[in-house]
Amino acid sequence: MDISADQGLLGPKEALDYYHTAFVDLPVVVTPLEGWNIITGAPNPLLQLAFDIRDGISAMFGVQRIAGFSGKQMTDVQVGDHLDFFLVEHSAPDMLVLTARDRHLDVMTTLTVEGARYRITSSVVTHNWFGRAYMIPVGIAHRVIVWASLRRLRKALTAQDRT
Repeated sequence: MDISADQGLLGPKEALDYYHTAFVDLPVVVTPLEGWNIITGAPNPLLQLAFDIRDGISAMFGVQRIAGFSGKQMTDVQVGDHLDFFLVEHSAPDMLVLTARDRHLDVMTTLTVEGARYRITSSVVTHNWFGRAYMIPVGIAHRVIVWASLRRLRKALTAQDRT
């Protein structure tokens, strides 16, 4: 998969069923993978509860359980590796592209860095009524989760920068 710095979406914005991007300016420069490790390093109990609820409801419709974030730290990833339920589709020093695809929807989450700015961009294309219905609550929750994740990342790096 060839991805340039202005890409990292499932398609043109107007063709997406969901699009969200948010960023934070950090006190130090990190790679996308280093940021991922910090964000997912100690899974949040409320987020884990949300994943458990998601898995319970989605399983009734034949959707594979994702179980949430494991907290497993990775020092390097290659295309084809997995970060929890995400497939690594692109890995570069400034961009990490992760996907999860099933018969209901395709999700792409792209982590990018530009200097000390860390950005999370997510795009979704739905394939059927279940994918569209699923994205109603998930789309709302996703924004809160990303905001909290970026805040957590900045807080962790600010604490490190002071030591």
